[in-house]
Amino acid sequence: MLKIFKAALQYSPAVLGSALVLANSAFAAEGTAGTSATEIIPDSELRTSATMIAQMPVGETEEIAMPGQPSVNSLDFEGSAVESDPMGQLSNVNTLSDVQPTDWAYEALRNLVEKYGCIAGYPDQTFRGNRALTRYEFAAGVNACLEAITGQITPTGGVTREDLAVLERLLSEFQAELATLRGRVDSLEARTRELEENQFSTTTKLRGEAIFAGSDIIGDGGTNVLPHLHYRARLNLNTSFTGKDLLFTRLQAGNAPGLNYAPNSNMNRLSFEASTNNDLRLSKLYYRFPVGKATVFIDANDGAYNDNTFTFNPLFASDSQGSISRFGRFSPIYRQGGGQGITINYDFSKAFGITAGYLAPNGNNPDPDPVSGGGFFRGSYAALGQVTVRPSDAIALGFTYVHSYNRDGRNVSGGTGSGFANSPFNAAPTSADHFGVQASLKASSRFTLSGWAGYTKAINENTDNEATLWNWAVTLGLADLGKKGNLLGLVVGMPPKVTENDVSTREDTDTSLHFEAFYRYQVTDNISITPGVFVITNPDHNDNNDTDVVGTLRTTFTF
Repeated sequence: MLKIFKAALQYSPAVLGSALVLANSAFAAEGTAGTSATEIIPDSELRTSATMIAQMPVGETEEIAMPGQPSVNSLDFEGSAVESDPMGQLSNVNTLSDVQPTDWAYEALRNLVEKYGCIAGYPDQTFRGNRALTRYEFAAGVNACLEAITGQITPTGGVTREDLAVLERLLSEFQAELATLRGRVDSLEARTRELEENQFSTTTKLRGEAIFAGSDIIGDGGTNVLPHLHYRARLNLNTSFTGKDLLFTRLQAGNAPGLNYAPNSNMNRLSFEASTNNDLRLSKLYYRFPVGKATVFIDANDGAYNDNTFTFNPLFASDSQGSISRFGRFSPIYRQGGGQGITINYDFSKAFGITAGYLAPNGNNPDPDPVSGGGFFRGSYAALGQVTVRPSDAIALGFTYVHSYNRDGRNVSGGTGSGFANSPFNAAPTSADHFGVQASLKASSRFTLSGWAGYTKAINENTDNEATLWNWAVTLGLADLGKKGNLLGLVVGMPPKVTENDVSTREDTDTSLHFEAFYRYQVTDNISITPGVFVITNPDHNDNNDTDVVGTLRTTFTF
């Protein structure tokens, strides 16, 4: 007996449990006709085995899932899975409402109830045989059965040598399977040890992305643009020290130029442009961490509000999976500032939150030079405030205000509008108040309608001249079209336009409209292909310019 339990205990509780069930089934099949003429097992030997069971390691919870059932953690201290008040000892297995004669373990349960009396149910008269079993529960169950068996030992009957012979034969028959299982466990332990010893980092995960794209422009904007193939590659290092924070480091290389050649200005720019002359550079570095209900972003390099703030255009915001144009991703108000700074998102509830931020493009430069330097507070900057309202999971509304100051006066429209909109006072120092309204409506699991409207009042800090800018857009996304993961996107809008300017020669007299369509096809979980085209009428808000048609075929690899 002792030898049998020593051998069985070398393996998992699941194997031992299976052996006990099989053994009891065998006992039921063979009956007890020969017990009176056989040798009774000494009480001391059975108690030794019971002591070994009680001393099984129970440090970590291991679960034994029944065939066809998922493994779940049954150590639920709120009482959803484990109840400490079982019903009394059963006298008949049919008392259990969820045990049927057709169940695969019915005979084994009946044998344990009727022959050994060591099975109890729950107060609601259920057995819950499909629930996972922890090591604690297994040890307790085995101990109860061993005590019941020990109590049946008498000089004339009880557990016999024949009973144990059956168990010994079962163990012998499964020796090959047990040895295979032990070998697989040893192999897994060795592989796990090797991974732990040679892993890249215990705190950092590496994520990669590469974009291959072919692009061209037809129209006046394509005068200086030929069909070309370009790429952008990123390595993102996601590091967490507490499980709730994130240190984000991005390395980037690329040769995708900005298609902002005259006369179209910034309206033809692609979403994924990034030219580093093929050099690998640190393109982004920030640290995000929670403080109560707030989430804090500290940007050390190339910070951007669109990374730190909800932009209300969820299907289009990604430059590698969403819109193919720079303008179509989100409102230009989120492109103000950049560089170094802090952003705080505070959620009062699921339905209401606020955001406050300050970013300085030259915040790392202590040089007092009025254009290239200025440090964190005396140079260019953008201060943002946003209120987010979510009345339901399907509706989101946002009201955004940004006050910006640009020493060189060249980023007033966020690099998406006309030449006048980007620099309404010909590169003079410019301050501006930007107001934005954004909304998103998820009409169903597949349809999402989003849009924004933006208004800017800009002031020339040298002359006090003023200019007024407007922009708007509506986007429609149809997800999972043709296949799960696919996306059809449509955009209609007006890029930033100077509608009034005290300097009349820098006022846009005509209107450009942006029309865009793209279709992302998810080839695999890691590869997508996105053909897309967008059309700019009256490029640069000038009807003297012919319509531009910008086309691209973007292939994105993630790993």
